[in-house]
Formats: sequence, C-alpha cells, structure tokens
Amino acid sequence: EVGYQTLRFRAAVLATGGKAFVPPVPGLAEAGFLTHESVFNLTELPASMVVLGAGPIGCELAQAFARFGTRVTLVDLGPRVLPTVDAEASGLVARALEAEGVRVRVQASLQRVEARGAGVRVWIDGDADALDVDAILVATGRKPTVDGMGLDHAGVAADRKRGVHVDHQLRTTNPRIWAAGDVAMSARFTHVADATARIVVQNALFPKRRSARDLVIPSCTYTDPEVAEVGLHPAELEARDIPHESVVVEFSDVDRARLDGETRGFVRVWVRAGTDRILGATVVGEGAGDLIGTLSLAITHGIGLGQFSSTIFPYPTRAEVLRKLGDAWRRKGLTPTAQKALSVWFQLTS
Repeated sequence: EVGYQTLRFRAAVLATGGKAFVPPVPGLAEAGFLTHESVFNLTELPASMVVLGAGPIGCELAQAFARFGTRVTLVDLGPRVLPTVDAEASGLVARALEAEGVRVRVQASLQRVEARGAGVRVWIDGDADALDVDAILVATGRKPTVDGMGLDHAGVAADRKRGVHVDHQLRTTNPRIWAAGDVAMSARFTHVADATARIVVQNALFPKRRSARDLVIPSCTYTDPEVAEVGLHPAELEARDIPHESVVVEFSDVDRARLDGETRGFVRVWVRAGTDRILGATVVGEGAGDLIGTLSLAITHGIGLGQFSSTIFPYPTRAEVLRKLGDAWRRKGLTPTAQKALSVWFQLTS
C-alpha cells in the first residue's frame, strides 16, 4: 500500500537506502548530534566539534570543518584513521589532518555525553578531563533502512545489520521483489547504488540476467590527499592463498605532480605473481578518485599492467603515473640473466 492506494505488480524494487548508524553512547540522544545528512543544514559554524568515527565520512568532514576554522577532535575505537585502507595511505591522511589542526584520537571511545547550555560536554576514554564542545558529529557508518515496510508479510528476509537478503542477481526471498543500493549492499556508495539499479532493471524486466558478483567496485575518500582503492587488499589475497607482488610509483616521480607542488602520495598495484594481471590497487594523492577509474576499468576487462607501458598518456599529466607503473612492472622482469644477454647483444651490435 502506498498512501491510500493498493498497488499490484509483477516485479518491484526495494531501494530504501540507508541512514546513519548511531552508537549507544550514554546521553548522546538526549544531548543531540549531527549526522552526515543533518550537518549540511547548519547555518552557523560551530567553534568546536567532536567527530565520532574516523572512517571516510568522519575524516572528510573533520578536515572540512577544520578548514572552516572549527576546533575538531576526531575520535575512533580503531588503531588508525581509515582502518580499511592501505596502512601507508592511512598514515598520510592522519598526518594531513593533524597538520591542519585536527586532534586525532584513535583507540579511544566516547564514554558519555551531557548537554551543557548551548553546548555539549563529552568524556573521551583516556582523558582525565571532560571536553566542552559546541557540536557532536556522528560518523560511525550507515545501516540499511528496513523497518516499517512490512517486509516479513511479503516474505522478504531482512535484518537491521545486513539489510535485505538478496542473491547474486539481487532477487530477494520473494521472487517478485528485487533490491538495490544501500538497503541490500555492504558497499554503500552512490556509484554502487547506480550499478545495482542497472542490474535490477535488467534482471527484473529482461530474460538475460546479470550478476552483482561481477561488479568491480572502486571507492574514494575525498580528503586531501584523496585515497582511492579497487580490487583485493593484500590481506584478502593472502587469505585466498593468491601469490602476488606489488608495483609502486611515487607521485614525486611524476613531472606534473612536481610542477603542481602536489607530490604527496603514490600508486600501489598488486598483480598476480609472475604476471601483469591486476588484482587490486591503492591511489593516494591529488586526483586519486579520477585515476582509480582507469584501474577499475583494467580489472573489469582484464587489461594487464604491462599494457599501460605501451599506452601513450598526454604529458604532463598525473595520469602518466599509470604508464610509469607499466614500465616498473616490465623492469621487474629484467632478470640478471636477461640483463647479461642484453649487454652481450649491445656489445655485438655496437
């Protein structure tokens, strides 16, 4: 039922999205807080703020408010900011945040909160004294919106953590109902919602079916420097017992980055050992989100790292780092025996 009307359908799509997850911190609900949605309704700049959660949203907004002039304290239970990304990339972002005045508190938690006049008093684990701030921003992740729709009456399995249960074709436990986006996917990004919506339209209305298992999903955190990733991480490769090796090029080796004065960061690509097949990649630096799309294309369509070496990129651009990656991979194959053979060849032909 929608409003006062009953709709009948051959196929329906659940795309109710997600909302901010709010941890059960004593006093938080009573004192009030901002989320990644309500923060954009502010009309006055808070002089001070605690950001709870050092994931992508927390880091992005902590840096943004620090640049506006807010005194920001970033708090997270984990051992480092951006805990799921490459450790070296995480370190670069942490140093950038601290250089801009953000007080980074990792392996710490918000113990309790208490409203104090127009502001808030917070107790952070490990601090001897309470901290008075003007606002709290909760950025501890998102949860799927599954409540209040009567999904159980329609035979649609769901839970508050995982969301709507779907198969690889994004069909729910009711064969007439499909789901797309944050309500069904663990990767809760706008571009994933778009990609899964396309799959649902194909699968619900046409005979040829597509699988969400085939999706190669890139991600990007829009801090400065940006951090973008795609494919498998080393821990995942080791867990699957996939032999791999890495190829790295620093932006300090890219002329455009040096000309722009933006040499922070690198591109690191993991390939299957002994081949140029790209398994995963991390880009950290200015424009990382733009570059990761090319690497995502390569993984999706099986373009090997060596092929970047034979591709012409306009000079000077930051994208030239991709050709340098291909060159670096080719140099890895230049074994001592090959070097000796080349030396002999040059002597004979000189």
